Amino acid sequence: MTVRIYDPTIEAKGRKISYAPRPKSLAGLRVGLVDNSKHNSDQLLMRIAGLLEREHGAKAHIMRRKKSAGIPPSPEIIDEFKAGCDVVVAGVGD
Repeated sequence: MTVRIYDPTIEAKGRKISYAPRPKSLAGLRVGLVDNSKHNSDQLLMRIAGLLEREHGAKAHIMRRKKSAGIPPSPEIIDEFKAGCDVVVAGVGD
């Protein structure tokens, strides 16, 4: 009988990530909220929206729920956020 041992480790490859420019202030900005559909993510995002509006002057928010936590937002959600939001927050629940 032959025993084979496999090493599943690999060396991590570095990559450069370009981040979107951050606004200096949220005053007057429209916030998009991505609910990842996990338990309580909607509650967390509503609290975040309230804080951003009360304490940082955000003008409004739009919340949309993904079909599943393991997939990206639908193209319709992305298009709506591009057209109607200045910044977007993705929430995690559980």
